[in-house]
Amino acid sequence: MSARVVSCGVVLLDPDGRVLLAHATETSHWDVPKGHGEEGEAPHVTALREMVEETGIVIEPKRLKDLGLFVYRRDKDLHLFAARATADELDLTLCTCTSLFPRRSDGTLIPEMDAYRWAAPDEVERYASRSLTRLFQTTLSLAELHRTL
Repeated sequence: MSARVVSCGVVLLDPDGRVLLAHATETSHWDVPKGHGEEGEAPHVTALREMVEETGIVIEPKRLKDLGLFVYRRDKDLHLFAARATADELDLTLCTCTSLFPRRSDGTLIPEMDAYRWAAPDEVERYASRSLTRLFQTTLSLAELHRTL
């Protein structure tokens, strides 16, 4: 049996309790900024690095609330952290993705994420993958997080 992959990410909420979703380039789905750790990298460091690479938003480690490890898919778990967006992080037109990957069709390097939106808890399923939607609907309540963050 192969080891489960752990992806670390940040659930960033705005003052109204909406969650930051980033659009995965050339796919139909939106996701929270997240990714795999590098060798020996602490989960919160991975989550913050992915946040910067995928959105350009720099979050101080002390702002993070560790939400723990969640079963995500058959082959993947998520270690999630939460933070509340500050006033200067609300304008998503300032977001930029510096993480590139080769396009399947021709190998051209394209950004991993190409659009950003604030989604209310009841809008998540319209945009996010089934796995992420299920997580927010069953295990990690965005409304509850909004109350306690």
